[in-house]
Amino acid sequence: MTYEFLQHYWWFLIALLGGFLVFLMFVQGANSMIFQLGKTEEERRLLINSTGRKWEFTFTTLVTFGGAFFASFPLFYSTSFGSAYWVWVIILFTFIVQAVSYEFQNKAGNLFGVKTFQICLVLNGILGPLLIGGAVATFFTGSNFLVEKNNIVGEFSVVISRWANDSRGLDVLLNPWVVIFGLAVVFLSRILGTLYLKNNVNDEAIHARIRPQLILNTALFLIFFLTFFVRTLLSEGYAVSEDGTIVTESMKYLNNLVDMWYLALILLIGVLLLLYGIVRTILQNQYIKGIWPAGIGVILVVIVLFLIVGWNQTAYYPSTADLQSSLTITNSCSSEFTLTAMFYASLIAPIVLAYIFYAWRSIDSKKIDKKELSEDDHAY
Repeated sequence: MTYEFLQHYWWFLIALLGGFLVFLMFVQGANSMIFQLGKTEEERRLLINSTGRKWEFTFTTLVTFGGAFFASFPLFYSTSFGSAYWVWVIILFTFIVQAVSYEFQNKAGNLFGVKTFQICLVLNGILGPLLIGGAVATFFTGSNFLVEKNNIVGEFSVVISRWANDSRGLDVLLNPWVVIFGLAVVFLSRILGTLYLKNNVNDEAIHARIRPQLILNTALFLIFFLTFFVRTLLSEGYAVSEDGTIVTESMKYLNNLVDMWYLALILLIGVLLLLYGIVRTILQNQYIKGIWPAGIGVILVVIVLFLIVGWNQTAYYPSTADLQSSLTITNSCSSEFTLTAMFYASLIAPIVLAYIFYAWRSIDSKKIDKKELSEDDHAY
């Protein structure tokens, strides 16, 4: 195992975790439609208990995603999570509010009312995907930060990366392309949310409302995603020259797909699986398994997006304040010893995935319905 292999290996694991995170945001997508799909208090409670079985998977994956970045690419962690902390603080706050909303909305002594906590779930369902999608979009659009590695040995300062202004990352939301991609992730999560509810909830009234929502959110997702994706492929990207200098390159991300043709093939397969899950669910009323081909397709597409921005001599976190401060998988990673040690630790991942699969199957052994809510003392 060479140092270069370990850098590419860990970026692939980051991409894989990112793919699972986006898939699991079906929880946020479903929660954002509580009042659209649930017209009565009982129906809304049914929807909340369906997503309430899975919200821990999403939150755990988000934390693991951040932890993996911290361990393998610490300079990115200190730059984005440390310098642009307001974006990540808001993301984490919405997920904390989500957890509180699940647990306390039907508890005795709730002074705010059930609807208040349901509105909080809706806010998490919108803001969570929007801000996470916006953060990922900056891998392509760039961010306003500076890196000063000389401060590592400096006498007075140990801060090696900082935001170039006082917004602490909120300025990225002024970039329309960041917002466009964030909205694409919002509508994608809503697509996955409807597909999940179609599979997990046994209620005809809710099923009848899913189809029009699926059509609407698919149309909006395609508009926002294709606009961002086509623009990204045709615009300048950020390449790493042989001497390590960061330079702009025309159509860099399209060139990456051409150079790494196998990623283009995986991207095509992912898109087809997503469309298959959506279209078959729309056309066949009795089909309830669309979440699985669509979910696998989303994971594959997200993995490819991460790899074309990190592999093939590409700066995955470009700086708009100072191009040479841009981060690559080479200049921002941990030591070879650390990456090697974590490589062996990562080999237990298949065991963890097997446990998740087992837990998921156990939770979903029976589709949730109104009768189960009345019989379950631990229902939300």
